[in-house]
Amino acid sequence: MSKSVYESELRTLQSRLVDMQAWVQASGARVVVIFEGRDAAGKGSTIKRVSEYLNPRVARIVALPAPTERERTQWYFQRYVPHMPAAGEIVLMDRSWYNRAGVEHVMGYCTNTEYHRFLHQAPIFERMLVEDGVILLKYWFSVSPEEQENRFRSRAEDPMRRWKLSANDVLSITKWEDYSRAKDTMFVHTDIPEAPWFEVPSIDKRRSRINMIHHLLSRIPYELVERAPIVIPPRPPSGGYERPPRNLENYVPDYAATLMD
Repeated sequence: MSKSVYESELRTLQSRLVDMQAWVQASGARVVVIFEGRDAAGKGSTIKRVSEYLNPRVARIVALPAPTERERTQWYFQRYVPHMPAAGEIVLMDRSWYNRAGVEHVMGYCTNTEYHRFLHQAPIFERMLVEDGVILLKYWFSVSPEEQENRFRSRAEDPMRRWKLSANDVLSITKWEDYSRAKDTMFVHTDIPEAPWFEVPSIDKRRSRINMIHHLLSRIPYELVERAPIVIPPRPPSGGYERPPRNLENYVPDYAATLMD
């Protein structure tokens, strides 16, 4: 997809996301969007485009760290429940409870008993959310092994993006087929009518972002909400206020001026 077409369509879709957000607030809807998939498949960059013009008090990004020792002793889904939306909120999950079906299972961070319990309980948990009125959307971002390796190398060489590359990410190259099997098994157990999986091919990041956002908007039954016009009042005349001398305040040095010499 060309850059000009991509940027034009992205702008249009992002304006529709703002309309959707207004409907969520007005209707009291609760929305959860799960972003899962291969490492370096473009989940984070897509979340960035989805949330770019949304109100962070309405649309929250949830990206949980590794569980604490206490959390490891809890019911697995317990640490995710506090992050579920209240009325008028959208939650964008940068990875989710599906960590157990993917990285935890493949890397041996959970037992086989815990893994199989998850596959049994996940559909039950999600049906509970949907039955309670939550709009739950699940997206799986896929990428080819060659493109994944190219993106890993690009991150490793870029000091601004090196933080995105973890030890587990690198190991995923050596466990490609293990992750593929885990994903296939996960889909068999958790691709349910109430909360189906939607795959997003993401070798072309621009196309994948456009496709995902367009699909997201098509799955949420939002309507245009008439918003009252904002009237900016005239500034009243001065009431005699005098600002203190500037030399009594601390200012940030004008570093920008040194760049224009």
